[in-house]
Amino acid sequence: MKYGIVSEAAVEEIAGLEWARLGDTLLCWTEDDERWPAGLALAEPAAQTPGLYLVTQVGRMFQREHPDIPVLVDKGRYLVVGPTPEQAGAVRAREDVCYQMRPLTGGITVFRTVAPARRAPEPAVRDLVKLVDEDGYRTNLGMLVGHGTRHSLNPAFRAVAERAADLLHGLGYATSLVPITVGSGSSLNVVAEQAGEGPEPRGRVLVTAHLDSINAVDGPAAAAPGADDNGSGAAGLLEIARVLSGRRTAHDLCFILFGGEEQGLFGSRQYVKALARADRDRIRAVVNMDMIGTLNTPAPTVLLEGAQTSQGLIDGLAAAAATYTSLAVQTSLHPFASDHVPFIDAAIPAVLTIEGADRGNGNVHTANDTLAHIDFGLALEIVRMNVAAAAAAAEV
Repeated sequence: MKYGIVSEAAVEEIAGLEWARLGDTLLCWTEDDERWPAGLALAEPAAQTPGLYLVTQVGRMFQREHPDIPVLVDKGRYLVVGPTPEQAGAVRAREDVCYQMRPLTGGITVFRTVAPARRAPEPAVRDLVKLVDEDGYRTNLGMLVGHGTRHSLNPAFRAVAERAADLLHGLGYATSLVPITVGSGSSLNVVAEQAGEGPEPRGRVLVTAHLDSINAVDGPAAAAPGADDNGSGAAGLLEIARVLSGRRTAHDLCFILFGGEEQGLFGSRQYVKALARADRDRIRAVVNMDMIGTLNTPAPTVLLEGAQTSQGLIDGLAAAAATYTSLAVQTSLHPFASDHVPFIDAAIPAVLTIEGADRGNGNVHTANDTLAHIDFGLALEIVRMNVAAAAAAAEV
Protein backbone atom coordinates (compact mmCIF):
# COMPACT_ATOMS: atom_id res chain seq x y z
CA MET A 1 0.00 0.00 0.00
CA LYS A 2 1.35 3.42 -1.01
CA TYR A 3 0.47 6.50 1.02
CA GLY A 4 1.42 10.14 1.26
CA ILE A 5 0.47 13.38 3.02
CA VAL A 6 -0.84 15.70 0.37
CA SER A 7 -0.22 19.40 0.15
CA GLU A 8 -3.42 21.49 0.24
CA ALA A 9 -2.43 22.88 -3.12
CA ALA A 10 -2.67 19.39 -4.61
CA VAL A 11 -6.18 18.45 -3.41
CA GLU A 12 -7.57 18.44 -6.95
CA GLU A 13 -4.92 15.89 -7.98
CA ILE A 14 -6.10 13.06 -5.72
CA ALA A 15 -8.98 11.75 -7.83
CA GLY A 16 -8.93 7.95 -7.69
CA LEU A 17 -7.11 7.81 -4.36
CA GLU A 18 -8.52 7.02 -0.94
CA TRP A 19 -8.21 9.88 1.55
CA ALA A 20 -8.79 10.82 5.17
CA ARG A 21 -8.47 14.22 6.83
CA LEU A 22 -7.11 14.73 10.35
CA GLY A 23 -7.20 18.43 11.14
CA ASP A 24 -4.81 20.15 8.74
CA THR A 25 -3.40 16.85 7.43
CA LEU A 26 -4.78 15.16 4.32
CA LEU A 27 -3.59 11.55 3.99
CA CYS A 28 -4.03 9.73 0.67
CA TRP A 29 -3.36 6.11 -0.24
CA THR A 30 -3.90 3.37 -2.78
CA GLU A 31 -3.34 -0.38 -2.84
CA ASP A 32 -2.54 -0.17 -6.56
CA ASP A 33 0.74 1.72 -6.99
CA GLU A 34 -0.01 2.24 -10.68
CA ARG A 35 -2.92 4.51 -9.75
CA TRP A 36 -0.64 6.88 -7.87
CA PRO A 37 -0.63 10.18 -9.83
CA ALA A 38 2.74 11.07 -11.27
CA GLY A 39 4.10 14.31 -9.85
CA LEU A 40 1.54 14.50 -7.02
CA ALA A 41 2.53 17.39 -4.74
CA LEU A 42 3.21 15.95 -1.29
CA ALA A 43 4.04 17.57 2.03
CA GLU A 44 6.24 14.53 2.72
CA PRO A 45 7.67 11.83 0.41
CA ALA A 46 5.37 8.93 -0.45
CA ALA A 47 6.05 5.68 1.42
CA GLN A 48 4.86 2.07 1.66
CA THR A 49 3.01 0.37 4.52
CA PRO A 50 1.32 -3.03 4.99
CA GLY A 51 -1.92 -1.29 5.97
CA LEU A 52 -3.40 1.85 7.47
CA TYR A 53 -5.23 1.89 10.80
CA LEU A 54 -6.85 4.68 12.79
CA VAL A 55 -6.08 4.68 16.51
CA THR A 56 -8.05 6.66 19.08
CA GLN A 57 -6.25 6.75 22.41
CA VAL A 58 -6.32 8.25 25.88
CA GLY A 59 -3.15 10.26 26.43
CA ARG A 60 -0.28 8.25 24.96
CA MET A 61 -1.50 4.82 26.04
CA PHE A 62 -1.31 3.18 22.59
CA GLN A 63 2.23 4.37 21.96
CA ARG A 64 3.26 3.40 25.46
CA GLU A 65 2.07 -0.18 24.98
CA HIS A 66 3.03 -0.59 21.29
CA PRO A 67 6.24 1.37 20.69
CA ASP A 68 7.19 -1.00 17.85
CA ILE A 69 4.26 -0.01 15.62
CA PRO A 70 5.10 2.81 13.17
CA VAL A 71 3.09 6.01 13.69
CA LEU A 72 2.48 7.63 10.30
CA VAL A 73 0.33 10.57 11.44
CA ASP A 74 0.39 11.79 15.05
CA LYS A 75 -2.45 14.03 16.21
CA GLY A 76 -2.35 13.12 19.89
CA ARG A 77 -5.77 11.57 20.50
CA TYR A 78 -5.85 10.31 16.93
CA LEU A 79 -3.07 8.38 15.18
CA VAL A 80 -2.68 6.71 11.82
CA VAL A 81 -0.43 3.69 12.19
CA GLY A 82 1.02 1.08 9.83
CA PRO A 83 1.27 -2.27 11.65
CA THR A 84 2.13 -5.58 10.07
CA PRO A 85 -0.77 -8.08 9.99
CA GLU A 86 0.80 -9.87 12.96
CA GLN A 87 1.06 -6.64 14.95
CA ALA A 88 -2.51 -5.68 14.08
CA GLY A 89 -3.78 -9.04 15.30
CA ALA A 90 -1.87 -8.70 18.56
CA VAL A 91 -3.28 -5.22 19.19
CA ARG A 92 -6.86 -6.28 18.56
CA ALA A 93 -6.41 -9.20 20.96
CA ARG A 94 -5.21 -6.84 23.74
CA GLU A 95 -7.32 -3.79 22.94
CA ASP A 96 -8.74 -2.10 26.03
CA VAL A 97 -10.59 0.99 27.22
CA CYS A 98 -7.46 3.14 26.80
CA TYR A 99 -7.34 2.84 23.00
CA GLN A 100 -8.93 1.27 19.98
CA MET A 101 -7.51 0.50 16.53
CA ARG A 102 -9.63 0.15 13.39
CA PRO A 103 -8.80 -0.10 9.67
CA LEU A 104 -8.70 3.43 8.27
CA THR A 105 -11.74 4.11 6.11
CA GLY A 106 -11.44 6.34 3.05
CA GLY A 107 -13.46 9.49 2.58
CA ILE A 108 -13.69 10.52 6.25
CA THR A 109 -12.80 13.53 8.32
CA VAL A 110 -11.53 12.21 11.66
CA PHE A 111 -11.54 15.68 13.18
CA ARG A 112 -11.47 19.20 11.89
CA THR A 113 -10.69 22.69 13.11
CA VAL A 114 -13.69 24.99 12.80
CA ALA A 115 -14.20 28.73 13.07
CA PRO A 116 -17.68 29.15 14.53
CA ALA A 117 -19.32 32.53 14.17
CA ARG A 118 -19.52 34.66 17.28
CA ARG A 119 -23.12 35.40 18.24
CA ALA A 120 -24.53 38.33 20.16
CA PRO A 121 -24.17 37.33 23.83
CA GLU A 122 -27.37 36.57 25.73
CA PRO A 123 -27.30 38.89 28.76
CA ALA A 124 -28.48 36.19 31.21
CA VAL A 125 -25.95 33.67 29.89
CA ARG A 126 -23.15 36.23 29.82
CA ASP A 127 -23.80 37.04 33.48
CA LEU A 128 -23.59 33.35 34.40
CA VAL A 129 -20.32 32.89 32.50
CA LYS A 130 -18.84 35.77 34.49
CA LEU A 131 -19.57 33.91 37.72
CA VAL A 132 -17.07 31.11 36.95
CA ASP A 133 -14.55 31.40 39.77
CA GLU A 134 -10.93 30.26 39.59
CA ASP A 135 -10.45 30.09 43.36
CA GLY A 136 -13.44 27.77 43.79
CA TYR A 137 -12.31 25.60 40.91
CA ARG A 138 -8.78 25.35 42.35
CA THR A 139 -10.14 24.46 45.78
CA ASN A 140 -12.33 21.64 44.48
CA LEU A 141 -9.59 20.27 42.22
CA GLY A 142 -7.17 20.28 45.13
CA MET A 143 -9.70 18.39 47.25
CA LEU A 144 -10.11 15.72 44.57
CA VAL A 145 -6.39 15.27 44.00
CA GLY A 146 -5.61 15.36 47.71
CA HIS A 147 -7.01 11.87 48.29
CA GLY A 148 -4.04 10.33 46.44
CA THR A 149 -6.22 8.03 44.36
CA ARG A 150 -9.82 7.86 43.22
CA HIS A 151 -9.67 4.32 41.90
CA SER A 152 -13.28 3.17 41.70
CA LEU A 153 -12.69 0.19 43.99
CA ASN A 154 -10.54 2.00 46.55
CA PRO A 155 -12.15 3.25 49.81
CA ALA A 156 -10.82 6.70 48.92
CA PHE A 157 -13.29 6.83 46.04
CA ARG A 158 -16.26 6.57 48.41
CA ALA A 159 -14.78 9.34 50.55
CA VAL A 160 -14.45 11.61 47.51
CA ALA A 161 -17.94 10.70 46.25
CA GLU A 162 -19.45 11.49 49.65
CA ARG A 163 -17.61 14.82 49.77
CA ALA A 164 -18.82 15.72 46.28
CA ALA A 165 -22.38 14.73 47.20
CA ASP A 166 -22.20 16.95 50.29
CA LEU A 167 -21.04 19.89 48.17
CA LEU A 168 -23.88 19.40 45.67
CA HIS A 169 -26.44 18.97 48.44
CA GLY A 170 -25.19 22.17 50.03
CA LEU A 171 -25.87 23.96 46.75
CA GLY A 172 -29.52 22.93 46.99
CA TYR A 173 -29.59 19.95 44.64
CA ALA A 174 -31.50 16.77 45.39
CA THR A 175 -28.47 14.51 45.66
CA SER A 176 -28.05 10.73 45.83
CA LEU A 177 -25.26 8.16 45.86
CA VAL A 178 -26.26 5.42 43.43
CA PRO A 179 -24.53 2.01 43.76
CA ILE A 180 -22.99 0.53 40.61
CA THR A 181 -21.03 -2.62 39.87
CA VAL A 182 -17.48 -2.42 38.50
CA GLY A 183 -16.49 -5.89 37.40
CA SER A 184 -16.83 -8.05 40.51
CA GLY A 185 -16.65 -5.00 42.80
CA SER A 186 -18.90 -2.08 43.62
CA SER A 187 -18.65 1.69 43.36
CA LEU A 188 -20.89 4.75 43.12
CA ASN A 189 -22.38 7.38 40.86
CA VAL A 190 -23.15 10.79 42.37
CA VAL A 191 -26.40 12.24 40.97
CA ALA A 192 -27.68 15.76 41.72
CA GLU A 193 -30.91 17.19 40.29
CA GLN A 194 -32.75 20.49 40.14
CA ALA A 195 -36.27 20.74 38.72
CA GLY A 196 -37.06 23.28 36.05
CA GLU A 197 -40.08 25.55 36.06
CA GLY A 198 -41.40 24.96 32.55
CA PRO A 199 -44.58 23.05 31.74
CA GLU A 200 -44.46 19.28 31.84
CA PRO A 201 -43.18 17.20 30.21
CA ARG A 202 -39.98 19.16 30.73
CA GLY A 203 -36.72 18.29 29.09
CA ARG A 204 -33.55 17.40 31.00
CA VAL A 205 -30.04 18.79 30.55
CA LEU A 206 -27.20 16.66 31.92
CA VAL A 207 -23.69 17.82 32.82
CA THR A 208 -21.41 14.84 33.45
CA ALA A 209 -17.82 13.89 34.29
CA HIS A 210 -16.18 10.79 35.67
CA LEU A 211 -14.92 11.03 39.23
CA ASP A 212 -12.53 8.08 39.25
CA SER A 213 -8.83 7.96 38.43
CA ILE A 214 -6.42 5.15 37.59
CA ASN A 215 -2.73 4.33 37.43
CA ALA A 216 -2.49 2.01 34.44
CA VAL A 217 1.30 1.77 34.68
CA ASP A 218 1.84 0.76 38.31
CA GLY A 219 -1.49 -0.89 39.16
CA PRO A 220 -4.64 -0.25 41.20
CA ALA A 221 -2.83 0.18 44.53
CA ALA A 222 -0.48 2.88 43.20
CA ALA A 223 -0.87 6.64 43.47
CA ALA A 224 -3.40 7.95 40.96
CA PRO A 225 -3.88 11.67 41.63
CA GLY A 226 -5.73 12.09 38.34
CA ALA A 227 -5.47 15.88 38.31
CA ASP A 228 -6.28 16.13 34.61
CA ASP A 229 -7.94 12.72 34.16
CA ASN A 230 -10.40 13.52 35.47
CA GLY A 231 -10.11 15.81 38.43
CA SER A 232 -10.19 18.69 35.96
CA GLY A 233 -13.58 17.64 34.56
CA ALA A 234 -15.07 16.70 37.94
CA ALA A 235 -14.03 20.05 39.44
CA GLY A 236 -15.52 21.70 36.36
CA LEU A 237 -18.83 19.97 37.01
CA LEU A 238 -18.86 21.18 40.62
CA GLU A 239 -18.18 24.73 39.44
CA ILE A 240 -20.96 24.63 36.84
CA ALA A 241 -23.32 23.24 39.48
CA ARG A 242 -22.43 26.16 41.76
CA VAL A 243 -23.00 28.74 39.02
CA LEU A 244 -26.39 27.28 38.03
CA SER A 245 -27.67 26.43 41.51
CA GLY A 246 -30.98 28.07 42.26
CA ARG A 247 -31.29 29.54 38.77
CA ARG A 248 -34.72 29.51 37.20
CA THR A 249 -34.62 27.23 34.17
CA ALA A 250 -37.37 25.95 31.94
CA HIS A 251 -35.93 22.43 31.90
CA ASP A 252 -34.55 20.14 34.59
CA LEU A 253 -30.82 20.13 35.36
CA CYS A 254 -28.93 16.99 36.34
CA PHE A 255 -25.27 16.70 37.35
CA ILE A 256 -23.66 13.24 37.41
CA LEU A 257 -20.21 12.18 38.58
CA PHE A 258 -19.68 8.66 37.27
CA GLY A 259 -17.67 5.87 38.84
CA GLY A 260 -16.04 3.02 36.96
CA GLU A 261 -15.25 5.01 33.82
CA GLU A 262 -11.63 3.93 33.68
CA GLN A 263 -12.55 0.24 33.85
CA GLY A 264 -14.99 0.47 30.94
CA LEU A 265 -17.66 3.19 31.35
CA PHE A 266 -19.46 1.15 34.02
CA GLY A 267 -21.17 4.06 35.73
CA SER A 268 -22.52 5.74 32.61
CA ARG A 269 -23.52 2.48 30.92
CA GLN A 270 -25.52 1.41 33.97
CA TYR A 271 -27.09 4.86 34.31
CA VAL A 272 -28.29 4.88 30.70
CA LYS A 273 -29.49 1.27 30.87
CA ALA A 274 -31.61 2.06 33.94
CA LEU A 275 -33.37 5.01 32.28
CA ALA A 276 -37.03 4.50 31.39
CA ARG A 277 -37.77 5.24 27.75
CA ALA A 278 -39.72 8.37 28.70
CA ASP A 279 -36.73 9.66 30.66
CA ARG A 280 -34.37 8.98 27.76
CA ASP A 281 -36.65 10.92 25.46
CA ARG A 282 -36.63 13.93 27.79
CA ILE A 283 -32.85 14.42 27.60
CA ARG A 284 -32.11 17.47 25.47
CA ALA A 285 -28.33 17.52 25.90
CA VAL A 286 -25.48 15.74 27.69
CA VAL A 287 -22.34 17.86 28.14
CA ASN A 288 -19.49 15.61 29.29
CA MET A 289 -16.11 16.84 30.58
CA ASP A 290 -13.01 14.66 30.57
CA MET A 291 -9.42 15.96 30.67
CA ILE A 292 -9.98 19.69 30.30
CA GLY A 293 -6.88 20.96 32.09
CA THR A 294 -3.63 20.33 30.17
CA LEU A 295 -2.49 22.63 27.38
CA ASN A 296 -1.11 20.47 24.57
CA THR A 297 -1.55 22.96 21.73
CA PRO A 298 -0.03 26.41 21.09
CA ALA A 299 -3.40 28.09 21.70
CA PRO A 300 -6.08 26.99 24.22
CA THR A 301 -8.13 24.46 22.26
CA VAL A 302 -11.17 22.29 22.95
CA LEU A 303 -12.19 19.18 21.05
CA LEU A 304 -15.96 18.62 20.77
CA GLU A 305 -16.46 14.91 20.10
CA GLY A 306 -19.88 13.40 19.41
CA ALA A 307 -21.81 11.69 16.64
CA GLN A 308 -24.37 12.68 14.03
CA THR A 309 -27.11 12.70 16.68
CA SER A 310 -25.00 15.23 18.60
CA GLN A 311 -24.44 17.69 15.75
CA GLY A 312 -26.86 20.32 17.06
CA LEU A 313 -25.22 20.22 20.49
CA ILE A 314 -21.74 20.39 18.92
CA ASP A 315 -22.85 23.49 17.02
CA GLY A 316 -24.21 25.05 20.21
CA LEU A 317 -21.01 24.38 22.13
CA ALA A 318 -18.90 25.74 19.28
CA ALA A 319 -21.00 28.90 19.18
CA ALA A 320 -20.67 29.24 22.97
CA ALA A 321 -16.89 28.90 22.66
CA ALA A 322 -16.78 31.63 20.01
CA THR A 323 -19.14 33.95 21.88
CA TYR A 324 -17.97 33.66 25.48
CA THR A 325 -14.36 32.37 25.32
CA SER A 326 -11.13 32.59 23.33
CA LEU A 327 -10.97 28.83 22.69
CA ALA A 328 -9.95 27.37 19.35
CA VAL A 329 -12.42 24.61 18.42
CA GLN A 330 -11.97 21.17 16.90
CA THR A 331 -14.85 18.79 16.20
CA SER A 332 -15.12 15.05 15.60
CA LEU A 333 -17.93 12.60 14.91
CA HIS A 334 -15.88 9.57 16.06
CA PRO A 335 -16.80 9.05 19.75
CA PHE A 336 -14.60 6.91 21.97
CA ALA A 337 -13.69 6.04 25.57
CA SER A 338 -15.61 8.50 27.71
CA ASP A 339 -19.04 8.78 29.28
CA HIS A 340 -20.67 10.42 26.26
CA VAL A 341 -20.51 7.09 24.40
CA PRO A 342 -23.34 5.19 26.23
CA PHE A 343 -25.67 8.14 25.67
CA ILE A 344 -24.79 8.29 21.96
CA ASP A 345 -25.33 4.52 21.72
CA ALA A 346 -28.87 5.18 23.02
CA ALA A 347 -29.41 7.93 20.39
CA ILE A 348 -29.19 10.68 23.03
CA PRO A 349 -27.34 13.86 21.97
CA ALA A 350 -24.09 13.88 23.96
CA VAL A 351 -20.74 15.59 23.44
CA LEU A 352 -17.35 15.09 25.03
CA THR A 353 -15.56 18.36 25.77
CA ILE A 354 -11.85 17.62 26.10
CA GLU A 355 -8.59 19.51 25.79
CA GLY A 356 -7.19 19.81 22.29
CA ALA A 357 -4.42 17.22 22.11
CA ASP A 358 -2.41 17.56 18.90
CA ARG A 359 0.71 16.43 20.72
CA GLY A 360 -1.00 14.32 23.35
CA ASN A 361 -0.82 14.19 27.12
CA GLY A 362 1.64 11.60 28.41
CA ASN A 363 0.89 12.04 32.12
CA VAL A 364 -2.61 10.57 32.29
CA HIS A 365 -3.06 7.15 33.94
CA THR A 366 0.22 7.60 35.81
CA ALA A 367 1.36 8.98 39.16
CA ASN A 368 2.58 12.04 37.24
CA ASP A 369 -0.93 13.35 36.51
CA THR A 370 -0.58 16.07 39.13
CA LEU A 371 -1.60 19.68 39.69
CA ALA A 372 1.77 20.79 38.31
CA HIS A 373 0.53 20.04 34.79
CA ILE A 374 -2.83 21.82 35.04
CA ASP A 375 -3.37 24.94 32.95
CA PHE A 376 -6.13 26.70 34.85
CA GLY A 377 -6.70 29.21 32.06
CA LEU A 378 -7.61 26.44 29.62
CA ALA A 379 -9.76 24.56 32.13
CA LEU A 380 -11.75 27.65 33.09
CA GLU A 381 -12.37 28.60 29.47
CA ILE A 382 -13.84 25.13 28.81
CA VAL A 383 -15.95 25.48 31.97
CA ARG A 384 -17.23 28.86 30.73
CA MET A 385 -18.16 27.35 27.36
CA ASN A 386 -20.04 24.55 29.10
CA VAL A 387 -21.84 26.93 31.46
CA ALA A 388 -23.08 28.86 28.45
CA ALA A 389 -24.15 25.76 26.52
CA ALA A 390 -25.88 24.13 29.50
CA ALA A 391 -27.68 27.35 30.42
CA ALA A 392 -28.88 27.79 26.85
CA ALA A 393 -30.06 24.16 26.60
CA ALA A 394 -31.90 24.44 29.94
CA GLU A 395 -33.35 27.81 28.89
CA VAL A 396 -32.26 30.00 31.78
